[in-house]
Amino acid sequence: MSKLMECVPNFSEGRRPEIVAAIVSAMQAVPEARVLDFSSDADHNRSVVTLAGEPDALVEAAFRGAEAASRLIDLTQHKGNHPRMGATDVIPFVPVQGCTMEDAVDAARRLGERLGSELSIPVYLYEAAATRPERKNLADVRRGEFEGLREEIAKPHRQPDFGPPRLHPTAGATAVGARPFLVAFNVNLGTKDVSVAKRIAKAVRGSSGGFVNCKALGLYLEAEGVSQVSMNMTDFTHTSLHHVFEFVRREAEHCAVPVVGSEIVGLVPEAALLAAARYYLRLWTFDETQLLERRLTDGR
Repeated sequence: MSKLMECVPNFSEGRRPEIVAAIVSAMQAVPEARVLDFSSDADHNRSVVTLAGEPDALVEAAFRGAEAASRLIDLTQHKGNHPRMGATDVIPFVPVQGCTMEDAVDAARRLGERLGSELSIPVYLYEAAATRPERKNLADVRRGEFEGLREEIAKPHRQPDFGPPRLHPTAGATAVGARPFLVAFNVNLGTKDVSVAKRIAKAVRGSSGGFVNCKALGLYLEAEGVSQVSMNMTDFTHTSLHHVFEFVRREAEHCAVPVVGSEIVGLVPEAALLAAARYYLRLWTFDETQLLERRLTDGR
């Protein structure tokens, strides 16, 4: 059985579609790596690309995307809501089928070594690929962002795993890791008061006593005129989207603020949405084989 893996590079550009297109095109030039999806957000000033394929092909495609980003994105000119420390900010590998987390760690480390040696971009390994406990959490790796890390990187505890002990002057640094499926899930609030979103984000995220598998930030989306609780769900099988959504909705109601919508960035496992459907529709005996498209695909 071939090894099927997912790779989800995040680039610090969401306002210039021609730049995003050039980066995606560089990755599409690797025929064995399939670009499943890409999306951009102007307020976050960030784009997320989802690739799938065998590990070697994904390492090559991610490297080409990072190389293009290092030429086309200048972080000294970058402004956006989302935390970032690199033009290619983060590249996680996710085992899907016929491979293990160890395979994903191997891909992360091979890519990190290439980024450091061939592009002179300092690389920090995180999550399952981390070489030290304090680098497991991406937020800890990215603390201070591009501007802060520029001053901190020379200190022994902030030295990168690969590459030079200094930031690339325009491309910054990149975090490369291996992890399970992550769902990027945002809930938008009908208020311009970002303090409400920040307060709810603090309540919902695991690091401050909320849901264990939830990371959250409160942001203001100028283009939409709303505030947002922006979340990464690191294990939807133990912390469901619908339970987090209901928590955010109740907290917003206490502040007399409505939830005006939610969104998923990038791709999402089918099981995460099926769980929400069972919850909200109160389905008693629903079975996945009842899905029309699943039955057609299975040919039964």
